[in-house]
Amino acid sequence: MHEGRRSLPSAARSRRHEGVKDSGSFEVRFPDGRREFVYWDDVASRRVRPDMLTSEQALEQARAFARAERDKGT
Repeated sequence: MHEGRRSLPSAARSRRHEGVKDSGSFEVRFPDGRREFVYWDDVASRRVRPDMLTSEQALEQARAFARAERDKGT
């Protein structure tokens, strides 16, 4: 490492988990070790909660978590 340069913390990262076809979660991992999970199900008749998201909605929410973390550092 060059003198005067600091290493920056890694950005938040997301990973898609799909255990059952068309259903799963997005895991958002933060540099400090925290994790957030956003659950989704693309089969409306299988959703057990009325607030369950589609995969597109869950991906956007996971991205929002990562953006908020990035924006805290600026």
